Amino acid sequence: MATICSEAGDEINDPGAAPYGNFINYYTFNPPENRLSLIPATLVQDLGYSRDKDTLILDVGCNSGELSVAFYKHVVPEEESHRRTVHLLGFDLDERLIERAQQTNPHPDSITFIPLDITGDVGRLQEFLTRRGCPRFHLCVCLAVTMWVHLNHGDSGLLRLLSRLASLSQHLLLEAQPWKCYRSAARRLRKLGRSDFDHFKALKIRGDLAGHARRHLEEDCGMELIQSYGSTSWDRQLLLFRRI
Repeated sequence: MATICSEAGDEINDPGAAPYGNFINYYTFNPPENRLSLIPATLVQDLGYSRDKDTLILDVGCNSGELSVAFYKHVVPEEESHRRTVHLLGFDLDERLIERAQQTNPHPDSITFIPLDITGDVGRLQEFLTRRGCPRFHLCVCLAVTMWVHLNHGDSGLLRLLSRLASLSQHLLLEAQPWKCYRSAARRLRKLGRSDFDHFKALKIRGDLAGHARRHLEEDCGMELIQSYGSTSWDRQLLLFRRI
């Protein structure tokens, strides 16, 4: 999943064709570098994960996989890839995007892509962890996904998503879309002559979405904010949380 909140995206994709943020060619107008330029290449080491043990990364709403691959290469330099046992699992609810990700995956031994809806049954994620003898992912990356779950599943859906991510991960790197992106998404839908998202007008969680997410993760999910990497060019904060 991913979202656009700039008008440039309207020229590339039909926004109404991606009610869950599953835009085709998303990374042509929001390239991976927009996020990776803020994230240290030493992230895996900084979190205390050694070269001698498996490190499991989960990419939530990976779209067609370009950012997943770029993120992996960013935190696992080529000269060290043969010495590190970092495995990345990316998933998206759009099976067509996952097929593209699988077909263009340059590291099939280290990166896996599967179709999965984070709001549904996540048994396959548990199976992945069980096969590797880990209770949870060492790092979960959730970038530009929260708004789509929020719009399609309401306030309770957003809180369930955050709780689920917290339960699955030791560290969580979160990018929550600001409220202006919600308004843009609703405006694009109306522009196409379609009705609003089912939950848009009824949402009570509004305004500072990153702040709302932080409070829920810290007060209800046993996590704490340990690092802010600043904001992307689209004015979205990158926040790193850790399980307490």
